Amino acid sequence: MSARPRPLLIGLSPRLLAPVPPQLGFRGKTLQYLEQSVAHWVMALGALPVMVPTVQHDSPIRRSDVHVHDFVAALDGLILQGGADIHPRLYGQEASPHLGAVDELRDRFELDLLRGFAAAGKPVFGICRGLQLINVACGGTLHQDLLAEGASAQAHSHADAYDRHSHGLHIAAGTWLSSRYDGATTGRVNSIHHQGIARLGAGLGVEARAEDGVIECVRGSGAHFLLGVQWHPEFHDGSDPDLLPADPLLQAFLDAAAQRRG
Repeated sequence: MSARPRPLLIGLSPRLLAPVPPQLGFRGKTLQYLEQSVAHWVMALGALPVMVPTVQHDSPIRRSDVHVHDFVAALDGLILQGGADIHPRLYGQEASPHLGAVDELRDRFELDLLRGFAAAGKPVFGICRGLQLINVACGGTLHQDLLAEGASAQAHSHADAYDRHSHGLHIAAGTWLSSRYDGATTGRVNSIHHQGIARLGAGLGVEARAEDGVIECVRGSGAHFLLGVQWHPEFHDGSDPDLLPADPLLQAFLDAAAQRRG
């Protein structure tokens, strides 16, 4: 009997929580965690998700001499999940009154991860904040708040509806994204963000926009797989048939990871 091939190992960057709410315990500690949807989505397509804890060399906590490149070497691809706003100093701006919560430790760590995987030619898939981080890493800028800066008159988030809030999507004809959906040029996606791309980063192409023109999907022009989407495909669970299916995106990412490993 032949041995089963090792499943792909996909790194998932964590969210950080500090201070921890008292009802969760861990008084005075920091939590690093994943919302389960991304991990379950990765497993559903046959890969193994691995949460990548932050590498912090000035941490007071005892740790071994592990570096970002060790994770890059061990893993087959990287998914950057959503979460806190990116600090605007990373794209040369001062914080506006409309900036949400930020996490500079996470910003620095994820930028190191992203650049490490890209340098190794391993695929990177950014979701919501992940798309924005890809843009910043490529020298682009963000609208700190789409409504406040006049980049859109349409709210891209709704506190009560959360992932049930959605809008139409215009997919550029002939693009890679269109080819994932049998040549479709329209679709519908959820929307859970208040920031968005302002100046597009170098080496990125726009694959789709919202109805108001906000950039919703970018793709790297280089040889390795680099994709960012502004929506949360992991929440496209089939309960709303109007939303774009999620699996074509993740399968393309996993195929690129398998090709790179091979």
